[in-house]
Amino acid sequence: MYMIESKGGAISCMLLALLFLGTWPAIMTLTERRGRLPQHTYLDYTITNLLAAVIIAFTLGQIGPSRPNFITQLSQDNWQSVMFAMAGGIVLSLGNLATQYAWAFVGLSVTEVITASITVVIGTTLNYFLDDRINRAEVLFPGVACFLIAVCFGSAVHKSNAADNKSKLQGFKSLETTSSFQIETGPADSGLAKGKAKEGTAAYLIELEKQRAIKVFGKSTIIGLAITFFAGICFSLFSPAFNLATNDQWHTLKHGVPKLNVYTAFFYFSVSAFVLALILNIRFLYWPILGLPKSSFKAYLNDWNGRGWSFLAGFLCGFGNGLQFMGGQAAGYAAADAVQALPLVSTFWGILLFGEYRRSSRRTYVLLISMLFMFIVAVAVLMASSGHRK
Repeated sequence: MYMIESKGGAISCMLLALLFLGTWPAIMTLTERRGRLPQHTYLDYTITNLLAAVIIAFTLGQIGPSRPNFITQLSQDNWQSVMFAMAGGIVLSLGNLATQYAWAFVGLSVTEVITASITVVIGTTLNYFLDDRINRAEVLFPGVACFLIAVCFGSAVHKSNAADNKSKLQGFKSLETTSSFQIETGPADSGLAKGKAKEGTAAYLIELEKQRAIKVFGKSTIIGLAITFFAGICFSLFSPAFNLATNDQWHTLKHGVPKLNVYTAFFYFSVSAFVLALILNIRFLYWPILGLPKSSFKAYLNDWNGRGWSFLAGFLCGFGNGLQFMGGQAAGYAAADAVQALPLVSTFWGILLFGEYRRSSRRTYVLLISMLFMFIVAVAVLMASSGHRK
């Protein structure tokens, strides 16, 4: 199997993982805003997410002189570590599923910042102690504190932006009763004129709400934040579980049984995530949540609108997670949590593709810049704490 042995190689893996993990949420958000049911999108996504793990296992897990390789470990008595890997896959799958709904309520940027920050605050602390403190605590924990501050700014950004949107829509009591005449004759600053609505205007928000799969107008902001924080808790646990699977810090394996390599652990990790996602999303087809319309497995199979984008999102997430774990095994999983800088990438896509924060108040812009600044500082400090696993 192929092993990352240098700190430079580990950091390269983390940076590539950062790009992949920051891009796939934007693709999933794109399909939802175009009206595709999240159940359909997530079923497609989870197929290629598993396929990415299989590709990594049968390539990087088999090449090179290091032993044991992926296929050899499939028949070894290592079920204890396998259980840790599969537990990590389960909580990651729950977190990914929750964020797909959270994106609709609080936006791509804020969702990613809050979940990533919670992941670092809890997950990095756990990984620091599991990795026998190979990362520099005097550098690591100030970085964790910066992430916690970013959580507070993220919540404030969402609250301020929600107030901005409410102000834009004051002239329209109900989305359902907003007529085409109202849209064409609305106030000049509302963007309600014939033709394509301008991003950030009332017309744009109304058109988006009518087109998207998850309807959010009139819903409590508490729902979105509750889903976001639940996802963050789930994300904070998957990396420590994977750490336990590959390094056996609790000495659960029998004497003489090799520890799981990254590729074998990632395979089991992805299998459990796939099975749970399959079960939950098939259930959501027939018993949907948050007011979504019912669907069926036949309707899912016939829905090719956005399927290619969903497959791409699964590949990006799968390869991104694999690269994160490869870097973490080499430089410490606490330092590898630096890939939680993914909101910087997601915010870029959110502004570029979806017009998030266009025509918002000055207060919202100040909070957004403060949030991103704290996030950049936190990631830089976290990367500086990198160690080297012996």
